[in-house]
Amino acid sequence: MGIWIVAAGVGGCVLALAPFTWPYLASAGRRRRVETVPARPVAVVLGAAAWPEGPSPLLARRLDLAVRLYGDGRVGRVIVSGDNREVSRRETDVMTAYLVERGVPADRIDADRHGYRTWDTCVRVRDLFGVRAAVMVTQSFHLPRTVALARAAGIDAVGVGDASLGARRRSTLIGYARELGAALKALRDVVARPAPASTER
Repeated sequence: MGIWIVAAGVGGCVLALAPFTWPYLASAGRRRRVETVPARPVAVVLGAAAWPEGPSPLLARRLDLAVRLYGDGRVGRVIVSGDNREVSRRETDVMTAYLVERGVPADRIDADRHGYRTWDTCVRVRDLFGVRAAVMVTQSFHLPRTVALARAAGIDAVGVGDASLGARRRSTLIGYARELGAALKALRDVVARPAPASTER
């Protein structure tokens, strides 16, 4: 009886932790630094908060990684994905302007204006932009889930994450805490495979 109780306890723990461990397992070996990431046709930069004066610090750091990837010749295009509604301060417009100001040609940038969630972004860039292989760009705390979802959507994805803890400690810790709940929702997306909130380009 004791053995069965222990086995049941271990099994329960495994099931409880599965939503939080699967993104790390699914993205293992695919989370890289800018200087070691393999070449891909496109970088997909996930959106974050835009402020009246421009991208928030975390979003700017993501965009800086994309500038480096393009400048190093590791990607040939950049897709910025976010919520471009006025209520979100036109995230993708802000992202595009920031990249252009830093030397990425405007004709090398595409905007996914309805990337409201990570799963939506992955499905939309696959279906609307024809992406089959990409470097996913975000913060390190968001990277395992992003790469895992992109791969689940059928994209040969690797990822580069901004290690923002030293520069934006509070925001980064909040980001890691939010990943606990987000991982469970992401696992649900992989199983249910919902259509994105918008299919408009």
